[in-house]
Amino acid sequence: MQKGYFAAGCFWGVEGRFKEIEGVVDTTSGYGGGHMENPTYEQVCDGVTGHAEIVEVVFDPKIVSFEALVREFFALHDPTTKNRQGPDVGTQYRSGVFVVDDEQKRISESVIRELTEKKVFSKPIVSEVTPFTNFYAAEEYHQDYLDKHPGMCHI
Repeated sequence: MQKGYFAAGCFWGVEGRFKEIEGVVDTTSGYGGGHMENPTYEQVCDGVTGHAEIVEVVFDPKIVSFEALVREFFALHDPTTKNRQGPDVGTQYRSGVFVVDDEQKRISESVIRELTEKKVFSKPIVSEVTPFTNFYAAEEYHQDYLDKHPGMCHI
C-alpha cells in the first residue's frame, strides 16, 4: 500500500470523493503542513497553525496509480483559487498535494504542466506541490462526515 495527501478545501468532500475510487483502501480527514503538533479543528480554522485540511489516502498501486489520484484531485475542485474553495476561505482551505517522495513530486508537477499546456482551466493553477511534513487525524466527528451527513458539501 502507498499513501497520498491531498488538500482541496474542506476535507469532508475530498474524503468522500477519494473513498469512492476503486483501489483506495482507506481515507482519513486531518491536518497537515503546519507547525503545531496535534492541532484541533478550532486552532486550524483560526489560521494560527499553518495547517491545511488534508486527506490521507491509502491506496493499492496495483489497482489505482498515484497519477490517477492526482488527476481526480484536479477534477474535484478549483485549483485556480488561492486559499478558497466554494464558501470556505482561509489558508487552511488551500489547494495542494503533499508529496512523500520525488516520484510523487514528478507526477504532480507533470500533471500540472499538462493541464496548463492544454488550458484545462481558464486561470493559472495555484495548487501547491510541497513535501509532506506531518499529518494529524482530525477529530472523530469529521471522519466519514458525508456518510453521516449527506449533501453537506459543495463538492
